[in-house]
Amino acid sequence: MILRIWHGYTTKSNADTYEHLLKTEIFPEIENKKIKGYRRIQLLRREMEDETEFTTIMWFDSIESVIDFVGVDYETVYVPEKARKVLSRFDNKSIHCELRETYDNNF
Repeated sequence: MILRIWHGYTTKSNADTYEHLLKTEIFPEIENKKIKGYRRIQLLRREMEDETEFTTIMWFDSIESVIDFVGVDYETVYVPEKARKVLSRFDNKSIHCELRETYDNNF
């Protein structure tokens, strides 16, 4: 399993707008692409002193599935224009990690 991790930042005043955009438009658009090997996306939010940080974690079966999503340069970020208008800054590359183990205490 490959986890694709990315960070974006908004002003505090744009945070709720961005979260709503992710949940109602961007995440459904990703789901509708029907990417082979795409499993899920998770959204994390962290309030910081002067801004709000968002982290997305996408789960894929393999790096080939990530390539199906964004192309051969698979570290390329996927940030639609409507998201760029709300973000104040964001990672220029996504990182990819191989999931080695999960302990969930019967979660």
